[in-house]
Amino acid sequence: MGDSVAATHSAGEGPSLFGRMKANRWRLILFGFLLFLLLASSSSRQVLMESMADAFLAVSVFVAATLALVFWLERAFSFNLGQVMANNRRLQPLIASALGVLPGCGGAIIVVTQFTKGYASFGALISVLVATMGDAAFLLIARDPTSAVIVFSLSLVAGIITGWIADAIHDDDFMMVERDKVDGADAIDEPRFGGLVGERVPNVYWLWIALVAVGLVAGIFLAFLVEVDEWFGPWASMQPTLWLGFIGAGLSITLWAFSKRPISAIGADSRIEDPLVTRVVKDTNFVTAWVVLAFVSFELLVVFGGVDLGEMFKGFIFAMPTIAILIGFIPGCGPQIVVTSLYLAGAIPMSAQLANAIANDGDALFPALALAPRAAILATLYSAIPAFIIGYGWMFLVGT
Repeated sequence: MGDSVAATHSAGEGPSLFGRMKANRWRLILFGFLLFLLLASSSSRQVLMESMADAFLAVSVFVAATLALVFWLERAFSFNLGQVMANNRRLQPLIASALGVLPGCGGAIIVVTQFTKGYASFGALISVLVATMGDAAFLLIARDPTSAVIVFSLSLVAGIITGWIADAIHDDDFMMVERDKVDGADAIDEPRFGGLVGERVPNVYWLWIALVAVGLVAGIFLAFLVEVDEWFGPWASMQPTLWLGFIGAGLSITLWAFSKRPISAIGADSRIEDPLVTRVVKDTNFVTAWVVLAFVSFELLVVFGGVDLGEMFKGFIFAMPTIAILIGFIPGCGPQIVVTSLYLAGAIPMSAQLANAIANDGDALFPALALAPRAAILATLYSAIPAFIIGYGWMFLVGT
């Protein structure tokens, strides 16, 4: 976040409207683009509404449910990870990979934080960056759970093995950050998780939760090919599920575009000390915005451009894993969500999806780049090795 935004903060106040608009300018551009599609023509409106409804009912509601479970488990079983890792150095790649493979970036960010404090090895840093798929994992789980199991399993194994090899090659203190000291004793901070609700939850979030709750029920039945609109009898012709999904996605994107972005947040807008409800809403909205962008862009290319992405990429199949790895080097989850969307649309093969999932670091790379840039860059380059091996190995052995 820029200094101008930071300067707008005063005691107990958030950023000014101008500061927030400047910080959110790319979000507002996307918001304006979607608004233009809504008003431009009946054809573009139909594409937009169907894409947004599909994103909300097929992805967002399941992301919200998964995030709520993960964040609750974080609070319920919070423990001193730094002490555990410091006392079990040889098991660090295993612990790091297990946390990294959790959907989202939370587990990976926790391990990266311990590395920057000097409690995790360089091998553990590599392990967590290899294992994590970031927020793109939620999209894959929601749309293709079978593929998700394959990707997560191979990422987990690759993370463990790569971390162990790295620790075996390098000395114990390789790239290690000097451990924090407080009064001569090791300082390992306990995670400060927020409460379930808290005073900072805006009222509009409860409307969002209601839409997600109803959408989750509808989304489950739609996943089993049940015609949910038929439940509404004479109102079925009005496509109530389409409107439910469109309104839910619209609220999510509006909250995301105009959100107050805390300076201490990494990647998305939420912080670990925020109330659980706030974290679920903000992180789900972040994923929703990128999924909507991917879905809308794909449909616009197909409907108005006459583009068949599957056919277009056929001539580049052999290069797909390499391209996916290069995209994986980009920090953040947005580009990786787009790659996963292309895989789900059949535009790129599983080999490319695997290569991207292993090479990408999600939002976990941001704190590493800020606090230990040399180690972060080297660990990212290391992650390309298993990504290349597994990506092309899958291509040659399985053929996709």
